[in-house]
Amino acid sequence: MAMYLRRAVSNRNTILFLRNGSSALQSSNWSHFPCSSKIGFFGTQFNDSAFPAFDFLRDSRRGFAKGKKSKDDSATGSTVEIVDIGPAVKETAVSQMDAAIVALSRELTKLRTGRASPGMLDHIIVETSGVKMPLNHLAVVSVLDSKTLSINPYDPNTLKELESAIVSSPLGLNPKADGQRLIAVIPALTKEHVQAMCKVVTKTGEDVKQSIRRARQKALDTMKKAGSSFPKDEAKRLEKEVDELTKKFIKSAEDICKAKEKEIKEG
Repeated sequence: MAMYLRRAVSNRNTILFLRNGSSALQSSNWSHFPCSSKIGFFGTQFNDSAFPAFDFLRDSRRGFAKGKKSKDDSATGSTVEIVDIGPAVKETAVSQMDAAIVALSRELTKLRTGRASPGMLDHIIVETSGVKMPLNHLAVVSVLDSKTLSINPYDPNTLKELESAIVSSPLGLNPKADGQRLIAVIPALTKEHVQAMCKVVTKTGEDVKQSIRRARQKALDTMKKAGSSFPKDEAKRLEKEVDELTKKFIKSAEDICKAKEKEIKEG
């Protein structure tokens, strides 16, 4: 019993030394009672005022627990879900810009130049048996030489309808029947026609570049709508990538237009 008592006193002495820098045994008031609400180790009663370190430790534990709970509550209330919209925004912008380039190529193909091109008849609509269809759904167009087109219908019975549709188009072509096909000679362009075609190319190119810029603006608007859920550094990086894409597609549109103007002027 004496050994256990010495250990208990030693533990208390250590705590009081750390708290007050002096021996706790000098200020303690020890007595023995069989029953008490302040019974210590093995029935030993102690005075609370002699051991302030116990209150300090108890208060410290309570304070720590309270702080942790507050921290958890704060963290829970301010949690912001980070959404990576970058790939989707970029993919959408690329898709829209690419669609604009495809539309540009399709529109410029419709313009007649001094050279034969199989795509120059694709936009012509042919009415046969009461149904209107694109010419390229009814016939195969091929190039015989730089100035001559061959139109071979899938159904020879539609030859007359094909001829009528080509003559009625603004291309200025006058195809002739050659057996079960049509032969269309591409006439040389006049100076006025060349100038008119170049203006159309320029206007079409500007329209397409505006479409590309609108795709860029839509991407930026999407990032702004995301607000705080999209990190600022990621937004800046994505904006830079979208700007680079915009420049790339605009240059592509300009190159296509320049090539078409050269083709028109060279005849």
